Amino acid sequence: MSLPSPARRPTLTVAMCVYNERPTALDVFRRVQAAPPIDKEIIIVDNCSTDGTRELLQQLDGQATVVLHPKNLGKGASVRTAIARATGEYFIIQDADTEYDPAEYPKLLARARATGADAVYGSRTLTGRTTKYLRFYFGVQLLTWLTNLLYGVHLTDVATGLKMVKTDVIQQLPLRTSGFDFDFELTNLLCKRGCRVEEVSIAYHPRTFAEGKKVRAWDGVRGLWVILKNRFAD
Repeated sequence: MSLPSPARRPTLTVAMCVYNERPTALDVFRRVQAAPPIDKEIIIVDNCSTDGTRELLQQLDGQATVVLHPKNLGKGASVRTAIARATGEYFIIQDADTEYDPAEYPKLLARARATGADAVYGSRTLTGRTTKYLRFYFGVQLLTWLTNLLYGVHLTDVATGLKMVKTDVIQQLPLRTSGFDFDFELTNLLCKRGCRVEEVSIAYHPRTFAEGKKVRAWDGVRGLWVILKNRFAD
């Protein structure tokens, strides 16, 4: 008697983190679906949206795994929820706005395949400044410089929202942060474990606060604290 063949593992798990993104969430989801030519699973985590996004996302049940947080737990918590459910070979974080283009996925995946890297980041700064707010640009440069100094790496954009990591690797990391400081904690723990992190240049389409940008200067301060804490206290 022949045994049933094991379920095929997706190449990529896309964690789509959503909070009050009604104008763009469905469009981004369709772009993720269309990202060529990758076998993928999509996990959407809504962080208790209050603008009608939640109701829109419920229509996608069956096309993606949709998880509705009962209260606003922060972006990092949304990513950790998706990590626990991920089955793909690689795990990538996708915001529900249009700043990051899912069409870049093949570029990150190709670098991972070519180098054997544990993680590949989409860098916004390899081709110069790409933000509407100069203070954010210099803030990212400072936090990246400090990460390089303390963790012995040579990265250009530790704050990028487009990060791809081997699923088996990210599921082993003791990630605890719940806010935007998750981006820094992830990098810190990868570096402490000696994981290889590569970067590729990506297109970036920054939005303004009026358009819904949610990161604030305080998030940079929290990122600074996490960088120092992970290096010296953990």
